[in-house]
Amino acid sequence: MGDRRYWFQTLGCPKNQVDSEKLAGQLERDGYRPARRPAEAELVVVNTCAFIEAARQESIDTVLELDAARREGSRLVVTGCMAERYGDELAAALPEVDLVAGFGVPLAAPPRPLGAPVRLSPARTRRPRVGGFDLLELPRPAATAPWAYLKVAEGCDRRCGFCAIPSFRGRQRSRPIEALLAEVDALVGGAGGVPVREIVLVAQDLASWGRDRSRSRPTATGGPAPIVELTRAVAERVERTRLLYLYPSGLTDALVDAVVATGVPYFDLSLQHVSRPLLAAMRRSGESRRFLRRIEQIRRRAPEATFRSSFILGYPGETERDHDELLSFLRDAELDWAGFFPFSAEDGTVAASLPDQVPAELALERLRECSELQDAVTARRRDALVGTRCQVLVDEPGVGRTVHEAPEIDGVVRVDRSLPVGRLVDVVVTRSLGTDLVAEVVGAAA
Repeated sequence: MGDRRYWFQTLGCPKNQVDSEKLAGQLERDGYRPARRPAEAELVVVNTCAFIEAARQESIDTVLELDAARREGSRLVVTGCMAERYGDELAAALPEVDLVAGFGVPLAAPPRPLGAPVRLSPARTRRPRVGGFDLLELPRPAATAPWAYLKVAEGCDRRCGFCAIPSFRGRQRSRPIEALLAEVDALVGGAGGVPVREIVLVAQDLASWGRDRSRSRPTATGGPAPIVELTRAVAERVERTRLLYLYPSGLTDALVDAVVATGVPYFDLSLQHVSRPLLAAMRRSGESRRFLRRIEQIRRRAPEATFRSSFILGYPGETERDHDELLSFLRDAELDWAGFFPFSAEDGTVAASLPDQVPAELALERLRECSELQDAVTARRRDALVGTRCQVLVDEPGVGRTVHEAPEIDGVVRVDRSLPVGRLVDVVVTRSLGTDLVAEVVGAAA
């Protein structure tokens, strides 16, 4: 079979990362091994993001960079959201690429003619199955870090005005709890890799997990949502359970209690804005006062709770009053972490054709103002942790995380490089360095 090697470059969100891991696992079952760098790979794969224009440009730039870096005779494959959404157009625009492949396509399949990308059947909105396998249910490869994302669902049933994801990812399709728990057990047990100590649940609309599977079955009146059951079950199997991407409307009291009970009171709330009329234009619900009340309720329940959110600046119709309301919210809410993104008009979305489009320069000015305010809030929140005792999970030599930091998106905790990777260690925070912290093991002799 020879020494066949692959290289994966993953862009976008953690859900894409899970897709790449599963596709890499499939390649390894087909006889491939990971390469140390693109130039050593026979198969070079770019898993793209198509959420906004900046992400698409990054995807194209990455494809061109890898084309220049790969060895002669290798195959360059583009997959992921951009391949699914713009297959024909992408293949025509990038003659450097050997294959443009949608979701669930066997990447190591024989080459197809350039310009004839793999297209999924219309049934993809319910079950994207191509080439004999379902991407969502591919076996999980061995973990290489002491934490792992667990993708619990594909697609989304919401129709937010700015988001095109449902048009190519389809309606929500939740994985069965038995498959998810089996995957958790394998990750926690090591399964040929690093034993996992933290599981991070991800989905496009995480709080709605399981609802599509229960529509045809009667449910107990007043019973907890399926995501509560899943959160509790995962928390019984691993030291840390973290939830990402929660719509505020799905954050019930039962789910708050379940999150707090995991010992990781980390709330990643998908707010996008706080102005009621602007949220209505986004086809979302909520408003500033309601969000502040919910955050305060959770802090009373768990004073140590950590909050993250993301916001869109420059959505069509956003006024100075809307922007001022967002600034006021950021001051009052004191979120630990926040991300800000300029509005991107996506083809096929309601927002693309709305009147009162905000000039890009004004959107960026508002973004900078929000970022500066939030940076100061985050710095104060990090400074407040100095002198506290907490527990870190050592992710790599010299780098750990407490329950206040999600992997890859938040700050980290700098620790002694001699601490074993994968160990949960009690530390005292000694200082803050912007978004990062510095900590020492409890008891100098340890």
